[in-house]
Amino acid sequence: MSNMFTNLNLTDMETCYKVFKSDIIKSLTLKENRFGFEPEVTAKISRIPNIRIYEVGISYYGRSYEEGKKINWKDGVRAIYCILKYNIFSK
Repeated sequence: MSNMFTNLNLTDMETCYKVFKSDIIKSLTLKENRFGFEPEVTAKISRIPNIRIYEVGISYYGRSYEEGKKINWKDGVRAIYCILKYNIFSK
């Protein structure tokens, strides 16, 4: 859904591993925490002219709920809400 609105081709927008030049990220006004951060920053970065977004593969071992994973369905709903909010309602 994020790719559809941003015209990007990211395989995992929610990965949380992101690197930015400091002047670019400091120029943004960011409001979200948790699972709203990724849709917000992706939407705002995608609108900056002449910015190239690169995706680099990573390897990781996901945690189970017993090992401390704290995500649930509410986080997914929040992510969808933020994709719509930052791509449609706040341009």
